[in-house]
Amino acid sequence: MSNTESVLLIGGGGREHAIAQALTVDSRCTLYACAGNRNPGITALTADFESIPATSVDAIVEYATTDPVNADLAIIGPESALEAGVTDALDAAGVYTFGPTAEAARIETDKAFQRQFMQSKSIPGCPEFAVFEETAAACEYIDAAENDLAVKPAGLTGGKGVRVIGDQVTQSEAKSYLRENEYEQIVLEERLVGEEFTVQAFVANGEVRTTPAIQDHKRAYEGDTGPNTGGMGSYSDTTQALPFMNDEEYADAVEVLEATVSALPNYKGVLYGQFMLTSDGPRVIEFNARFGDPEAMNTLPILETSLLDVMRAAQHNESLPPLSFSNQATVCKYAVPKGYPTDPQGGTRITVDEESVESARIYYASVDAREDGLYTTTSRAFAVVGIADSIATAESQAETALSAADDGLRIRHDIGTQSLLQRRIDHMSVIREE
Repeated sequence: MSNTESVLLIGGGGREHAIAQALTVDSRCTLYACAGNRNPGITALTADFESIPATSVDAIVEYATTDPVNADLAIIGPESALEAGVTDALDAAGVYTFGPTAEAARIETDKAFQRQFMQSKSIPGCPEFAVFEETAAACEYIDAAENDLAVKPAGLTGGKGVRVIGDQVTQSEAKSYLRENEYEQIVLEERLVGEEFTVQAFVANGEVRTTPAIQDHKRAYEGDTGPNTGGMGSYSDTTQALPFMNDEEYADAVEVLEATVSALPNYKGVLYGQFMLTSDGPRVIEFNARFGDPEAMNTLPILETSLLDVMRAAQHNESLPPLSFSNQATVCKYAVPKGYPTDPQGGTRITVDEESVESARIYYASVDAREDGLYTTTSRAFAVVGIADSIATAESQAETALSAADDGLRIRHDIGTQSLLQRRIDHMSVIREE
């Protein structure tokens, strides 16, 4: 094993910026990257950057295997690249890729497969579900259902495809949504009631190394209102669990991940479990086959174990190193263009005063770096992450750092606040009593 490694990162969002930072703190890593957008945070950390869309398989392989890169390792950020088979192509070209194959990534990219897989392998936490290939049949099922349902297109929708009857939409609105889009496959499943949380794990050679639990905030506006987004922000606590859950509930979620990996013996990369903590314990909302965005920005800054060492151990069929974390809380908040996600206003020039951000980190996501400055796109612009000995202090750090956001951007200021945390705690108290 050489002392230094040439590593290729695929993807250009906030998640990938966090991965780039986690890799380059290790002096043994020489980082290269390619993405469809030029993320200034990533390019500042790389020896070379190439503008290649994350799904352009042949171009990525060519870049990875020729000068100046000649990659020893690769890591993939976005799910679209996994679905396109970038892992398969890089592995075949001799570049070990810390990410699942397209077939294994179906645990995320095909929600119908995901549920049927869980059912067939007796993986705990699976809700009751039904799969439909015809919209009319799905609408009839909705009409006949005695309880509320979650309505899910089977394919990738960027975290914005799910509609929950009784929460986000009525039965009539759910049926109209399906008729307007005519998805090839639709998954209808019981609505899970409780508090959502995420546990991410590094996986290789049949081993699972889990990270602290995180709560993401999908809804666009404060008070958990508005449409779903790719994620407006998230927080983690100083321990593995969150304030509204206990260690046993965290362990139950880990058991689900371990059972899933046992049923996917060749899985490698990151496995992300999104759970609903219910009166019956954790139930699975979905799996993702890569780091979450924003959850990567909560996890990687407090990871004390070298991410490069994790990848090298996976590559050489060695036991994955135990994970060590700094036992600090994190609060992440995204700055997004006004109108996001339904009518985002892109093309606005923004300034980010990084020097004014003393105690928080900035992770760039979807910004357009031009010669005269940074411009918004129609997606999330950048995130700030506070890291401290308590959630309250981390939240205060993130809020202070948000002074770096221009008037053309919008933020969910309630993420990580004591009032929001208390609502979560009170909600779970009611759920457990019921």
